Amino acid sequence: QVQVVESGGGLVQAGDSLRLSCAASGRTFWLYAVAWFRQAPGKERKFVAGIPVSGGRTYSADSEEGRFTISRDNAKNTVYLQMNNLKPEDTAVYYCAADPSGTIRMDATGYAYWGQGTQVTVSS
Repeated sequence: QVQVVESGGGLVQAGDSLRLSCAASGRTFWLYAVAWFRQAPGKERKFVAGIPVSGGRTYSADSEEGRFTISRDNAKNTVYLQMNNLKPEDTAVYYCAADPSGTIRMDATGYAYWGQGTQVTVSS
């Protein structure tokens, strides 16, 4: 079992960058698949990016391809989401999710552990 905690959100202007962090407890975190989802007010939670166990291919939603990059540092038990050229439509609560299956899924039901979320607000 792991616990994940997100950080790094904030209020930025369009075109700025942010790096979100997902810090996890547990010595086997490196075996977990980890993904970022986001949820805007009144909308469904949507997949943003995912990274399987170390060395595996990463996945990004089509709308974020080229702007968002997910990476992991297993020595620090941390997964990052680098977000560049932010747009107002990126405004949402961003959640980190982890699953011991090691497999990335784009639906939220595929993850057993979730953080509380971090707010990202992009002003125009």
